[in-house]
Amino acid sequence: MVDFLAENNHCGQAILRIVSCGNAIIAELLRLSEFVPGVFRLRNKADQQKYGDIIFDFSYFKGPELWEGKLEAKPDLQDLDDEFRENNIEILTRFYLAFQSVHKYIVDLNRYLDDLNEGIYIQQTIETVLLNEDGKQLLCEALYLYGVMLLVIDQKIEGEVRERMLVSYYRYSAARSADSNMDDICKLLRSTGYSSQPGAKRPANYPESYFSRVPINETFISMVIGRLRSDDIYNQVSAYPLPEHRSVALAPQAAMLYVALYFDASILHTQQAKMREIVDKYFPDNWVISIYMGMCVNLAEAWEPYKAAKMALNYTLDLSNVKEQAGRCAAVRERVHMQVQQFLKEGCLREEMVLDNIPKLLNCLRDCNVAIRWMMLHTADSAYDPNNKRLRQIKDQVQTDSKYNPKILFQLLLDIAQFEFILKEMFKQMLSEKQTKWESYKTEGSERMTELADVFSGVKPLTRVEKNENLQAWFREIAKQIMSLNYDDSTAAGRKTVQLIQALEEVQEFHQLESNLQICQFLADTRKFLHQMIRTINIKEEVLITMQIVGDLSYAWQLIDSFTSIMQESIRANPSMVTKLRATFLKLASALDMPLLRINQANSPDLLSVSQYYSGELVSYVRKVLQIIPESMFTSLLKIIKLQTHDIIEVPTRLDKDKLRDYAQLVPRYEVAKLTHAISIFTEGILMMKTTLVGIIKVDPKQLLEDGIRKELVKRVALALHRGLIFNPRAKPSELMPKLKDMAATMDGFHRSFEYIQDYVNIYGLKIWQEEVSRIINYNVEQECNNFLRTKIQDWQSMYQSTHIPIPTFAPVDESATFIGRLCREILRITDPKSACYIDPLNTWYDLRTHQEVSNSRLFSEIQDTLGTFGLNGLDRLLCFMIVKELQNFLSMFQKMVLRDKGVHDALKSLTNAVNPLKGIVANCVKVYSTAVTKTQRIWPAYLDAIMKVGQMQILRRQIANELNYSCRFDSKHLAAALENLNEAILADIEAHYQDPSLPYPKEDNTLLYEITAYLEAAGIHTPLNKIYITTKRLPYFPIVNFLFLISQLPKLQYSKNLGMVCRKPADPIDWPPLVLGLLTLLKQFHSRYTEQFLALIGQFVRSMMEQCTSQKVPEMPADVIGALLFLEDYVRYTKLPRRVVEAHVPSFIFDEFRTVM
Repeated sequence: MVDFLAENNHCGQAILRIVSCGNAIIAELLRLSEFVPGVFRLRNKADQQKYGDIIFDFSYFKGPELWEGKLEAKPDLQDLDDEFRENNIEILTRFYLAFQSVHKYIVDLNRYLDDLNEGIYIQQTIETVLLNEDGKQLLCEALYLYGVMLLVIDQKIEGEVRERMLVSYYRYSAARSADSNMDDICKLLRSTGYSSQPGAKRPANYPESYFSRVPINETFISMVIGRLRSDDIYNQVSAYPLPEHRSVALAPQAAMLYVALYFDASILHTQQAKMREIVDKYFPDNWVISIYMGMCVNLAEAWEPYKAAKMALNYTLDLSNVKEQAGRCAAVRERVHMQVQQFLKEGCLREEMVLDNIPKLLNCLRDCNVAIRWMMLHTADSAYDPNNKRLRQIKDQVQTDSKYNPKILFQLLLDIAQFEFILKEMFKQMLSEKQTKWESYKTEGSERMTELADVFSGVKPLTRVEKNENLQAWFREIAKQIMSLNYDDSTAAGRKTVQLIQALEEVQEFHQLESNLQICQFLADTRKFLHQMIRTINIKEEVLITMQIVGDLSYAWQLIDSFTSIMQESIRANPSMVTKLRATFLKLASALDMPLLRINQANSPDLLSVSQYYSGELVSYVRKVLQIIPESMFTSLLKIIKLQTHDIIEVPTRLDKDKLRDYAQLVPRYEVAKLTHAISIFTEGILMMKTTLVGIIKVDPKQLLEDGIRKELVKRVALALHRGLIFNPRAKPSELMPKLKDMAATMDGFHRSFEYIQDYVNIYGLKIWQEEVSRIINYNVEQECNNFLRTKIQDWQSMYQSTHIPIPTFAPVDESATFIGRLCREILRITDPKSACYIDPLNTWYDLRTHQEVSNSRLFSEIQDTLGTFGLNGLDRLLCFMIVKELQNFLSMFQKMVLRDKGVHDALKSLTNAVNPLKGIVANCVKVYSTAVTKTQRIWPAYLDAIMKVGQMQILRRQIANELNYSCRFDSKHLAAALENLNEAILADIEAHYQDPSLPYPKEDNTLLYEITAYLEAAGIHTPLNKIYITTKRLPYFPIVNFLFLISQLPKLQYSKNLGMVCRKPADPIDWPPLVLGLLTLLKQFHSRYTEQFLALIGQFVRSMMEQCTSQKVPEMPADVIGALLFLEDYVRYTKLPRRVVEAHVPSFIFDEFRTVM
């Protein structure tokens, strides 16, 4: 008959593919369960208020039109719904595909069973498949995996969350009408009412009602349960010959049976005989089982609602039986622990000893692993509900009678893992060298016999040996016999070798050869070689397979976490402990075999992703355990920082010898040396681990150490930045500068200590420091900018966030999401034009009321010292987003207050008529302008507010660019020069291309311009005022509104020879530089003809006012004209445009007269 799993056996391949797919689905569900968007849980009030109206459970399906109608009635909700869709559709699609694959899995399994029944697979039925060993295993696994999938979904993704995600996907997905499975998936995965929270009540008929949502062939279920009850489907009993180990041998099957019984709950409820049989066979001495990859279940709790199951389990849970099992386990543990420690002593596990004692060593392994398994499962906190009195009683009994001590149990686990590791390595080596060694022993033995034959021939001289032809012939025959032994026929060779050993013993006795020591030695050596040949031929791969089965630790995949603190304490006490832990991690990696076996057999493309997921989980756990080393290093490092910054005085280049003792400071220097030594010992500990393959991921200890150091650095720096940059807005004066100074000292302390330690732990300290600090700042800037983005960048999408070296996130303390937002808003608060006046030549802000200095350009140098270039650059980016937001708000305000207001509209229309043509002079100009300003009075406060905010941020951006450029030229002049030259060259090329299109120009897919922009902004080689922040459409009356706005604000200002334009009354605050820069930025967003018209209007205003003054013989230039001319002067200065731009609108003699006033 064709092998069931052969490639040409369609029946076997079909079920193998289904089972392989099942294992991959479970891995995907486990992977996704860590990425459930928190918002779908609606846990806190803020989420409920914000998203409660757009996230629905299955009640939505009762009347979708009603819910959608409510949404459409509120534009704000609709906008939020669109934003929510854009941010979550990707992850929702991934979840939906996983849910869909669960439904597809059971549909495929049902189809396969129907095909078997209908005879699609020739000569195959359910009965014949169950008679085949592989077929039986696969059919049982197929049902079991479906049950596990449903349990995983319910445990990891709550029912309500599933419903909300499915409804959201249904609403947001374009392909929903074409997807006919949506109803079936929703029926299968609707909420069961189950909650994985401790102490939560179990729903009635759970999980059997959940398992029966998609009907499965009852005969198939019954036959699978029958096989699982009666057969040893994996032939595991052979690996556990002792009867008391039978329940462990059948444990994988017991887990499958536990899940399968829920598909036919009548057995659990009423069939006492069957349940009695199941318990006697599988659960006579255990009641906590591992179902799949460490998911543990306590049968005492799980089977509580089922009458037959509960009665059958009563004997197992009887306190006398619990006491007996726990006592027996304790006795075995104590006995085998001593044995294992004996075996692990240096020089004990030699090759000869191992080969002579294989059964003894395997028995020790079995006893030890069985004891550890029983203890770990039956003392696990997660297996017992603390609210259940009976379970608490059983747990206490187990812990008392088994003398449970987690440290001793962990030590045993460490020792047995080390013991297994050494044995496996020895056996692998012996297997690889088996034939070579056997052949060499055979050759050696044969040569010894040939030499002896030569001795008895009398040719070779050997003291007092007479010639003996019979012995000569006999030894030659023996040599020939030894050479004729055949490695491939091990059984015959073994028998023959035993006979040859006997013959050599007899020849020594019968021919009185004992008298000659050299001949005796030759014979003894040959017998030794023959013995070695027997040992070597007995090295079988079966021993390794048995060790693999016996050493399975998959049940502890989750439980091992409870030993993390013990592992970390032992590493802290003795860093060399890492080498023993390595063996434990490798033992835990054996758990990967179970889900990957079928995927591998099916040659499925899922092999890589599934093995990467489980290997990644294990490597993450290894990182978590070993993180104690960087943590301990940093604890010592903090002490070194303290000593270096506060206690140790820096030695000057010249000092008097009588002061040498004062500078020696032997005690603190000894303390630093001691701490440094401790750090290097920790480093040595992790590097002893050697490069290890964990699953399919190669773990390099040096990389592990570096990642650990990075993780700890990120954790501490992020926390320091979060705590150090929290400001009290009511503080007078502002806390900004003192806090920045403190923060700079903290960061400098980290930096100096990191620099100090790098040589002792062999890492590139400066590289790590710069990479991680830039990552922290860029990530926080990205998160802060998310507030201004519609499509937000999630953590898993961020290029700065990492799974191995995560940047911690903290709960916001105010409207800002991160420290960079708080810093930015504090700077904006203290430099607010409503309370502070900016004097441009001094680059300083003064308080409007007290005239005290508030801040100056030193602020940005301080930020540079604290957060570096990344911090300033991040602040600049954040200000860009804020400017965009302000400009967008301004546009919507303009639409609402200017274009939709009839009174304002009419006033603007009549003014437009009055000022046309712009080259002319407005008659009776004072009246015309004042009338227009009065009619539009109500729009200016909001207008002024928006313009000032934009202008204030532009001042800050200019200051930041200045600081960045200064530090770039100072710290890396070559970079600054190279960037400037490259920038000029590119601009020259672009200009040349526009004059002659045949010349080259960067194509659309060329990233050069984007990349060079990032470098230029980081080096401060850019002009914030020339930046286009938003795309705009044509706006009617835009230039005239801005002109009116400017002349409406001029009366609030007065000209001072020393300070320029300043606020007339502090009660009506207005600041000139933000006003000018805000207007410039606003005009820059529109077509240049708007700016032309705006400048023409100002020119007309100046000319008209001067004309009126001349005609009325007023000798002085009006204040408003001075203001308007000063605006034009500042416009030319800030934009770096030629003077002819403004002199086209205002005659130069007016400017000449204006200068005499200045």
